[in-house]
Amino acid sequence: MLDWNDLRYFLAVADSGSTLAAGRALRVSQTTAARRVTALEESLGTTLFERRQAGYALTPAGEALLDHARKVEAAASAFADAAAAQVREVSGGVRLTTEEIFAVTVLAPILRDLHELHPSIRIELDTSEEVRDLAAGAADVALRSADTLSGGGLVGRRVATGDWAIYCSRAYAEANGRPRSRRALRRHPLIGGGGRNVWLHYGEWLKRNELEDAVAIHHGSATGLLSAVRSGFGLAALPCFVADFDPDLICCLPPGQEGHKGLWLLTHERLRHVPPVRLVLDFLAERLTRLAYEGEQRRASALQEPLLPTAMPPARS
Repeated sequence: MLDWNDLRYFLAVADSGSTLAAGRALRVSQTTAARRVTALEESLGTTLFERRQAGYALTPAGEALLDHARKVEAAASAFADAAAAQVREVSGGVRLTTEEIFAVTVLAPILRDLHELHPSIRIELDTSEEVRDLAAGAADVALRSADTLSGGGLVGRRVATGDWAIYCSRAYAEANGRPRSRRALRRHPLIGGGGRNVWLHYGEWLKRNELEDAVAIHHGSATGLLSAVRSGFGLAALPCFVADFDPDLICCLPPGQEGHKGLWLLTHERLRHVPPVRLVLDFLAERLTRLAYEGEQRRASALQEPLLPTAMPPARS
């Protein structure tokens, strides 16, 4: 019976021209190399080499089989690489950085599903407000809102728009009405804040629309904005990718056209083919892209809903 391992000795002798050199390359004795070549010839029933004083020379039969042996070697090498990749995949840890509001909402069920399918991948979730430097190795994968993809060596894809819009809770709309214009917002309590990165843009938008005086409370994080809106306190700007999937929230005004932010799934180019990172990227990209499409459909439908009550809160002084 053919021993596939003997093909290694056949190729080593064919390439080097001697069993001595083949033995050195394979880290075995010359006797072992010669014996394995002989065993292969006996199993095949043909002579592969002419034994000459100057070394081993391929016979016509050996020449005819050489390419086939190289293909077997390549296939075995590919098999070993695939097996090694699977080992690396199931034992890997991936550091994922994102904003807290995404981590505690849309990402939570996705990461649960990822764990159920790949339980040996360990996710280290970083929800710091600081933008982590992927090039410096501060994280492996980032889900980040940005105008454009920037940064040395970063690669990724835009999985959703980075739109923010004004939302209120259904309970609030039933009690106080649902504003449909920026002017109407002045009659409703607004929730400000969201953290310094959010407030930089949100605060400017309020100022530009003369809504600063309508801010009744200020939260220090985007998660705080979400919590306050859910409570029925008032209205706030929230990321559409989060709010569109909350059945208790209603979009009052569609996203503005001021910005062109996107939600980007990023890694560094040196990590893009590392098996655990590649798997996490592909899994998140597929799920987030699908959610983005579903969210846009939900928002379009919600904006067509009729006003629930006609009552309005008293004008704010």
